[in-house]
Amino acid sequence: MREYYVYILAKKRNGALYIGKTQDLTKRVKRHKQKTAVKFTRDYEINKLVYFEKFKNRQTASDREQQLKKWNRRWEIRLIEQLNPNWEDLYPLDPRQRSK
Repeated sequence: MREYYVYILAKKRNGALYIGKTQDLTKRVKRHKQKTAVKFTRDYEINKLVYFEKFKNRQTASDREQQLKKWNRRWEIRLIEQLNPNWEDLYPLDPRQRSK
């Protein structure tokens, strides 16, 4: 069974955010950290994994990604701080710990 992840990266606490979706969270975050991923994250040095959710199918993950992208910034920050109040870098972390 494939797993999908929706994740939020930040440059720093309350800094610029990036919301993305992937099948391999570890590999994708590593690419962001190596600055070989999305131009936006590369240009603004957004590479700190501050939030993620795990899903069992692509459509559910895509729906959640689109939902989060429509949220206002205050809601996104509240979501991050509910599970990661200190904005710690969750990478590397066993992604199996947080499922939806």
